Amino acid sequence: MTAPDAAAERRLGTVSGIAAYTLWGLFPLVFHQLRSVGAGEVLMHRVIWSFVVVMVLLGLRGDRHWYDQVRSRPHGLGRLAVAGVLIATNWLVYIWAVNHDHVLEAALGYYINPLITVALGVVVLGEQLRRLQVVALGFAVTAVVVLTVAYGRVPWIALILACSFAAYGFLKKAVSVDATTALAVETAVLLPFALVGMAVLLARGDAAIGQGSGGRDALLVGLGVVTAVPLLLFGTAASRIPLSLLGLLQYLTPTMQLVLGVAVFHEELPPERLAGFVLVWVALSLLGADALRHARRRPLPIPELA
Repeated sequence: MTAPDAAAERRLGTVSGIAAYTLWGLFPLVFHQLRSVGAGEVLMHRVIWSFVVVMVLLGLRGDRHWYDQVRSRPHGLGRLAVAGVLIATNWLVYIWAVNHDHVLEAALGYYINPLITVALGVVVLGEQLRRLQVVALGFAVTAVVVLTVAYGRVPWIALILACSFAAYGFLKKAVSVDATTALAVETAVLLPFALVGMAVLLARGDAAIGQGSGGRDALLVGLGVVTAVPLLLFGTAASRIPLSLLGLLQYLTPTMQLVLGVAVFHEELPPERLAGFVLVWVALSLLGADALRHARRRPLPIPELA
């Protein structure tokens, strides 16, 4: 590849990465429009229509062996099935959080996700922490304590989002398939439950779809596209730019969510809660410094928010 071609590919990757994380950062605006629909039903629609969109994408690229690709990986199906349950949990809590005015706490969850991933490496893989990593985790624990006092409760939304997403990423990394194929398996596992759930809601007359505005129904159906487009952009970026750059771009998402929470949804960010966020930012800065000091260090987790 010539130098101009390489530069063009890097530009495409950078723009795609910014676009992906920006779209994920705008998700609160999407789900806030669906606050009149129960979080469970929104989740069902997201699973159903994401599966439809992914099947169309796989068909367009002529991929008829995606299932065989996963099955050929050791424990591939099992790991992606568990990953599907984890991402469904993540989606459900996130949708509920946005629709109940907890956008800031949701943003916090994605800020602390890299820290949870480091802790997961210690607990599951027996990795040894370096000094800066230990200090970073110490700041993270302190942040949780401060936020617990500030909220008057454990920040469970942030912790569930961070832990479920860290575990999800851990399982996904163990199965080397592309994002579209992985999402196909994950949604296929969840699809029967989503279909049965929707059938029950429709039979009882409790389903929101068809009972409101056409715009709301279109948005529910469009959740498949909302899920797939950022994933495709992320895939374009991941194959064209260094992981170090992608790792920096990942913080666009929670930062945008933080801004939306304060400026658009007018959620409160009193000094005691802001102090907790600052402690998390300090912890993330320490992780970044550790990464720069150790070139052989595994890259910080790169969220693929699905």
